[in-house]
Amino acid sequence: MTQEHRRETREKIILGGLIIKAGLKNADRAFLLGALIETSRVPVGTMEHDRLCALGAEAFRAEARAPMKL
Repeated sequence: MTQEHRRETREKIILGGLIIKAGLKNADRAFLLGALIETSRVPVGTMEHDRLCALGAEAFRAEARAPMKL
């Protein structure tokens, strides 16, 4: 397995984890793709982009504060 292939595989695993963290594990694939395409059109630096970044950052903080599951 090449270094590039490993990097791509790791990236896909991380992106899949984000789908699960967002609570979209059972969402329709077409819906997910449409949502991602729509958000890719939000220009960086706009209020909507900032709002979405803040929402995601808060979700990561909440996860970090959550008690560890054993």
